[in-house]
Amino acid sequence: MKLIGRDILKEFIFEHADARSSISAWIAEVEATVWQSSHDVKARYANASFLGDGTVIFNIKGNTYRMETRITYKTPVVMVVWIGTHAEYSKR
Repeated sequence: MKLIGRDILKEFIFEHADARSSISAWIAEVEATVWQSSHDVKARYANASFLGDGTVIFNIKGNTYRMETRITYKTPVVMVVWIGTHAEYSKR
């Protein structure tokens, strides 16, 4: 998959160094695969939440952080929209 939004992740890691290894692993997996559908995502990330319109929420570092993405399976692109703490996500 092509990943858009690395700058968002870099900035987040700068502020939350404890998430570095989890985010780095997620990036490596995303860039090494091509998801054909939400079923492919769910098979790898059972705790991912699907909100419609291609929006997928990933739990990062044991659900300490949440990352909002938009996935376009046809192109194939994953765009990072937002990442923050679980508490911050709950306020959105």
